[in-house]
Amino acid sequence: MFLTLFLAVVCCVAITALLIAAVAFVQDEKMFSSAPKEAREALKPRNGELFPGARAMGWVIMIMAAATILGAGAAAIWDGFRSGYSFRDFFLRFAIILTVYKLYDMIFFDWFLLCKFGFFQHYYPETEKALRGRKYGFNIISQLLKLLVFFPAASALMAWICTLFRRSIS
Repeated sequence: MFLTLFLAVVCCVAITALLIAAVAFVQDEKMFSSAPKEAREALKPRNGELFPGARAMGWVIMIMAAATILGAGAAAIWDGFRSGYSFRDFFLRFAIILTVYKLYDMIFFDWFLLCKFGFFQHYYPETEKALRGRKYGFNIISQLLKLLVFFPAASALMAWICTLFRRSIS
């Protein structure tokens, strides 16, 4: 259980690094497909960099963060194989990691960073009007659908694949 929670925290830290790198350093509007429609429409293209080398630095951070997430996934699977995890064990591990991530996303990114702290609006002031007055981030129905339907289904699929693979190598 400790490893599962640790890997969930590692994924949350890596996702935070991805967000910061995309918003603050890379500043490419193509990266904001999950932002609210009104905010995406208000975005103005950024021709210059925040500082010389900002985009390159942002891409390096994003690649390292993506590698960290993949590494956390590999560690979760490898430890499950090593520990003889059953379908249920793998399912619980994946469900816990994805649930912690989604709750972190909803609370920290959507509510705190977007609504309370104004992180996105700091780098993209033109979106201030579109995002003003929100009590909670956006797309709550989509977020809850992921949390309650998609992520448990993905956890079950990943657990099934892991148990099939584990049996085939045993």
